[in-house]
Amino acid sequence: MSEVVLITGAATGIGRLTAETLAHGGYTVYASMRDVNGRNKDHGDTLTALAAAENLSLKIVELDILSDISVAAAIEEIIGQEGRIDILVHNAGHLVMGPTEAFSPEEIARNYAVNVLGAHRVNRAVLPHMRAREHGTLLWISSTTVHGGFPPFLGPYAAAKSAMDSLAGSLALEVSRFGIETVMVSPGAFTAGTEHFPKASHPADYERAAAYARYDDVTGSVGARLSALMPPEAHPQVVADEVLRILNLDHGTRPFRTVVDLLGDGAEEVAEVAGKIRTEFFGRIALDDLLIPAAKHE
Repeated sequence: MSEVVLITGAATGIGRLTAETLAHGGYTVYASMRDVNGRNKDHGDTLTALAAAENLSLKIVELDILSDISVAAAIEEIIGQEGRIDILVHNAGHLVMGPTEAFSPEEIARNYAVNVLGAHRVNRAVLPHMRAREHGTLLWISSTTVHGGFPPFLGPYAAAKSAMDSLAGSLALEVSRFGIETVMVSPGAFTAGTEHFPKASHPADYERAAAYARYDDVTGSVGARLSALMPPEAHPQVVADEVLRILNLDHGTRPFRTVVDLLGDGAEEVAEVAGKIRTEFFGRIALDDLLIPAAKHE
């Protein structure tokens, strides 16, 4: 019996690639996206046609991570059809770029809502089912901005991803005794192959943003500078492939964090040190059993 996977934000980019890759890998995949009868209809129809043509267990489900009603309906639909959700892939997110000062508090709050609160909303709908079964995997698509170097003018996005990463790290310890393991996958900056950079939002306060004109040589070239560091063959498919590799490992043996960085921004080195410190500290306070992946509390 194949494991049931729910992926958020699967219309495009890494989410879309992961949905196709896991389906080809034999998983039962629910690719979720909002507005499946509107803006994302073509994306949903393409995945549905792929599933029919290649006999894949790949289904589309309407899910808006910003809506309690939408999330509850999606989870109810999947549980009704499959009886369980084995793996939840938190992929939905949105990039914002521009001078941090130029973003209003409301704009930053909206970005936080997408990148942090949306995942929390989905967790609250899924975790009761995983806890009842004492089995499950939470896989978070994080970012190397959390641990590595990153260019300026990505401040609100990096702050939101760091908050999401921190929330995931704490939750990992709180659910491990229920047989629920946590996996963090941290991709680097893929400037091609996704709509991440092309669809990035910018501050609405144009006057405040214009005050930073002396940085135009930076803001207008961040993507190009990052692209110049990428190998010619770089494509976010490597992230989807790594997700498949990790999920194919036995439950309870999957690594806590994997960095997929083709830029060499230092995230992997920093994450390794952070992991060692985390392990040492929990050993000192005699809670190191919480670090054992998916350890059940007997």
